[in-house]
Amino acid sequence: MASTTTYAQIGIREDLSDSIWDITPEDTPFASNCKRVSVDNTFFEWQTDSLAAVSATTAVEGADATFAAAAATTRVGNRTEIIEKTASTSGTLEATDRAGRQREMAYQVIKRGKEIKRDLEHHLVGVSQIAVTGSASVARKTASYVTWTLTNDVGTAGAAGANRGTSGTGPVDGDGTDAPADGTQRAFTEAMLGGVIDAMYNNGGIPNIIMAGTFNKRAITGFSGNSDEVKHNNTDKKVINAVSLYVSDYGELKVVPNRFSRSRDVLVYQQDMWCLGVLRGMQNKEIAATGDAEKRQVLQECGLISKNEASSGGVYDLTTA
Repeated sequence: MASTTTYAQIGIREDLSDSIWDITPEDTPFASNCKRVSVDNTFFEWQTDSLAAVSATTAVEGADATFAAAAATTRVGNRTEIIEKTASTSGTLEATDRAGRQREMAYQVIKRGKEIKRDLEHHLVGVSQIAVTGSASVARKTASYVTWTLTNDVGTAGAAGANRGTSGTGPVDGDGTDAPADGTQRAFTEAMLGGVIDAMYNNGGIPNIIMAGTFNKRAITGFSGNSDEVKHNNTDKKVINAVSLYVSDYGELKVVPNRFSRSRDVLVYQQDMWCLGVLRGMQNKEIAATGDAEKRQVLQECGLISKNEASSGGVYDLTTA
């Protein structure tokens, strides 16, 4: 005997889950681990200094003291930038019964906040971006990580001779005002990483973070220093092939993957030497309605602070595939 089935039936209610699944990456390890400090202007400055080089000179007993002018501090600065997103929802949409959220505007504002965090991470470590003063028609920009490092960099010759590192001949000062030109890419090696860590230690830095994109994070996993850690665990039937901590001659460095950093860069830095100067924290502003719609603007305004560029560095111009 034939049965009535769902295929021919009319009036079956839809089944729409009250959950919304979004796996878009939103972790921002560089910006999230930067200390926030308040700044009071769109251009904010700080000073760096260093001790005199060690000397083998000793004093003659009874001799008069001699004096020399002390080296001046170095004054550097950066710009804040505004990252903003908008949301507009119609009155009709808010009146409907929606799955997965009670108020559409509240849901959209949360999304915009996450998008701003992602944009900021990209601006800090995902691009080579110099500080831009801006104008009534040009947006300000904050200088990104790669424009602040110089002393401890390992890179190759880029266009117009704008090399990274102290051996370079290009116009690169490590003060956020000029961007090193990308050079010829080559495979990442442990010797390159070791060279940066050595230089940082010799210049007074205490490196504790290695940050890389997925390809070069896997390159770190393949370094020979990890050969004893790549093994089979017969008890748990697992294969362990990962490095989350790199133990150098001068201490441990946490290896952090970052989806938003430039894939050709491996950043090596002292975490407490980087801050975010915040002029305006995350804000959710109501915009005057001009019709049957609710309007919001979500924004924040901040800029990057490199307390002393000699504390950090990077291995640049790396292959990505």
